[in-house]
Amino acid sequence: MLPNSLRTFLSAHLRDYGMLLTLVGIMAFFQVVTDGTLLQPLNLTNLFLQNSYIVVMALGMLLVIVAGHIDLSVGSVCGFVGALAAVLMVEMGWPVLPAFALCLLAGAVIGGLQGWFVAYLKIPSFIVTLAGMLVFKGLALALLGGQSLGPFPESFQTLSSGFLPDWPAGDEHHLTSLGAGLLLIVVLALRELATLRRSAALGIASEPVVLFGLRLAAQSGALAGLVWLMASYKGFPNVLLMMTALIAAYAFLTQRTTLGRRVYALGGNERAARLSGVPTERLTLLCFVNMGVLAALAGLVFAARLNTATPKAGLGFELDVIAACFIGGASASGGVGKVIGAVIGAFIMGVMNNGMSILGIGIEWQQVIKGTVLLAAVVFDVYNRRKG
Repeated sequence: MLPNSLRTFLSAHLRDYGMLLTLVGIMAFFQVVTDGTLLQPLNLTNLFLQNSYIVVMALGMLLVIVAGHIDLSVGSVCGFVGALAAVLMVEMGWPVLPAFALCLLAGAVIGGLQGWFVAYLKIPSFIVTLAGMLVFKGLALALLGGQSLGPFPESFQTLSSGFLPDWPAGDEHHLTSLGAGLLLIVVLALRELATLRRSAALGIASEPVVLFGLRLAAQSGALAGLVWLMASYKGFPNVLLMMTALIAAYAFLTQRTTLGRRVYALGGNERAARLSGVPTERLTLLCFVNMGVLAALAGLVFAARLNTATPKAGLGFELDVIAACFIGGASASGGVGKVIGAVIGAFIMGVMNNGMSILGIGIEWQQVIKGTVLLAAVVFDVYNRRKG
């Protein structure tokens, strides 16, 4: 029998541990059925490259969902910005940095326009972003004239195809990546310990020490194994470094800042948040501006990976992004969700896509399986809220 304190903590955090265990279980399953292909260094690198733009957009979508809204236009905005980048860099010969900056600005303007309709005209976000999905899909087609456009300059391609430089160069392993990975593991462990001590000092109910030790050991061991495998190939890709920085920034924003707490208050009860002095309209607008910028960044990453802009770029991305957030614990009613949950949800989707592709499962059955997983996640969320 488990001690009462441990049983109570596990019951209260069932969703958090369940998501992580689900990801581990799915990875173990596909590692076995693919005869070890899933965790080969080359496939791991491809897994990060294939899911980088989904993770980036999931960070923005999480804030939109937590605020009580939805954004169906992110896939189309992603494709539109990729087309805009191709026109600027390939057709017009713009340098990479000015074109990059203008594309991010375009994403912010698009998000701001949609957010203005939602925040100030009180039009449901579903309708506004559904219209945006159609508008920007059409604009991408117009920009490209229905044709693919590329290739991009080599300096732009390194956004998605480049790797962390190795200095000094190792014979069998990427020493710089090994060092950076071990440093990250130590920093994460120290942060976890500091959080536990702070909770104990404030008298806040925290994770039982035994469970904390087991989780920290498992987390550090898994990360160390991942670092070792990545370092045995080409090291850390640039997109992984970018994702890590964004995840850290958004985790800090949501957990440690007044702005983050206000977003949760907005999604939990908009009327109460407004009466408490929270500028709800401005906050909603900021959430959509942020989503537009991250959708633009994802569009640039995707275009750099393909080395071309295509009229079909971004097709269906919004489904994977929204699914990642809901699978990761975000509530459809708003006010609930964590950054790490959205990231885990994105990788659950990514590992399933990758594993099923390796096994040769047809796209039609992949869609059926992903839809079933999404429905199960939402049903679990509804069950937990009714039980609470």
